[in-house]
Amino acid sequence: MNKSVYSLVLMDNVVGEVDKLAYEMGTSRSNLINQILAQYVRYTTPEMRMRAVFEEMERLMQGVESFQIQPQPSEAMLTIRSALRYKYKPTIRYSVELYREKTRTVGALKVSFRTQSQPLIDMLTGFFQLWVKLEAHYRAKLNLAPCEYAIEEGKFIRAFAPQGEEELDERRLADGMSGYIRMFDAAIKSYFSLGGDPAAAFPQMESIYRNYIKSAQLLL
Repeated sequence: MNKSVYSLVLMDNVVGEVDKLAYEMGTSRSNLINQILAQYVRYTTPEMRMRAVFEEMERLMQGVESFQIQPQPSEAMLTIRSALRYKYKPTIRYSVELYREKTRTVGALKVSFRTQSQPLIDMLTGFFQLWVKLEAHYRAKLNLAPCEYAIEEGKFIRAFAPQGEEELDERRLADGMSGYIRMFDAAIKSYFSLGGDPAAAFPQMESIYRNYIKSAQLLL
């Protein structure tokens, strides 16, 4: 979405109050003025849309045990923490990033862990690799487009891309992403409860994913 430079004549006192509010909100003067004007003329900016999606996600996640919404480093990102019951007591961090530009890919899920344990990192990488194979298999059976993934050492990134040309409203998008995170969290905890044994964990992971695709209102 294009932006241009415009000259405005404003009272110094007004600019001072705008700057004060922008500082409190963690944004810039120009962005805040843009948001104020957009609200006045009833135009939905990308920032307003992202805020609406994240507010709905927070509402949907409030009743989920072990999930904690974290202070946001950016208005384009929502971070959720989840505790993993394991001997190293690691914490899972789910970061959802939304993109300002309207493309087929609306955002991405980034899954990371705070750990220095190499055995744990290796176990996580094993889960991510198994997960990609599982999800790719079922998406192919459903004739869904392949997902974009990236697996690093103890980190996982997955793109969110709605199927079809329909533009999703904020509520449906929030519901779709929240549902995926809840399902993914259940799968990884199932994997760890079985000691990271792929042969033992795969049937449970498969069951969790199959239940998800049967009940989900939106597959991303």
